[in-house]
Amino acid sequence: MPEWFIPTQPAIRYLLGLIMFGMGMTLTVGDFIGVIKRWRLVVIGLLAQYTIMPLLALGITLALGLPNEVVVGFVLLGACPGGTASNVVTYLAKGNVALSVSMTLASTLLAPVLTPWITWLLASHKVEIDAVSMMQTILWIVALPLAAGLIIRLVASKLVRRTLKWLPLFSMVLIAWVIAIVMALNRERILEFPQWILLAVVLHNLLGLAIGYGVARYFTTNQADCRTIAIEVGMQNSGLAVALATKYLPAAAALPAALFSLWHNLSGAAFASVCGRRKS
Repeated sequence: MPEWFIPTQPAIRYLLGLIMFGMGMTLTVGDFIGVIKRWRLVVIGLLAQYTIMPLLALGITLALGLPNEVVVGFVLLGACPGGTASNVVTYLAKGNVALSVSMTLASTLLAPVLTPWITWLLASHKVEIDAVSMMQTILWIVALPLAAGLIIRLVASKLVRRTLKWLPLFSMVLIAWVIAIVMALNRERILEFPQWILLAVVLHNLLGLAIGYGVARYFTTNQADCRTIAIEVGMQNSGLAVALATKYLPAAAALPAALFSLWHNLSGAAFASVCGRRKS
């Protein structure tokens, strides 16, 4: 029923802001200290994430001959920070959850600068991109809500702790709503070439997981750390990509992120299931 969701398109950025606000309420000062303690692995993971995923996005979409607006949408998706679902998948995969949280936090804090400028660098020849405005938007819908959630956690910790168990469900409902809006807006376009975009989404995610693991394996033999970096590299904050694409790019540019939202949770669960059965 696309007509139910199309009128709510302007709410996408606010929905994502609420999600980031919820993420902020789950953070503690210890999470920031964790970034400092694990800085070597965090830096390795960030370099892998902000190079492998955008370059893979550009290479795969050009190889498949996808339309320019879809190419830009994939590059934007690849340039986004790690998704919060990666922390849960890391736990299920017997990875290093502390490292996962540190990487997600660090990549999210860097997103206002890196996401728009990487997208501009790799894809501005395809579609006009206003990197400065995009940077401002990320600050408004990611950085500020995240900071607000953290502040509330600090000043009202007892109240926040009572709500923490509901935050995952709250975030899932909001993400589902965002995906529904994008699908509704692009219903006809999806029916035109669904197989190629879906193939690109699958390749982007699976290659990101595989290459991310390979890069981590080069620097460390710890399996938990390798799995964690692989997951952080392969799973993106697709909600942010959807919000930016619908605001700054043609409508079809939001399709990759919407499909990625569905796919990477399935592949992440499968990856976690395989890893979880192993002893080490």
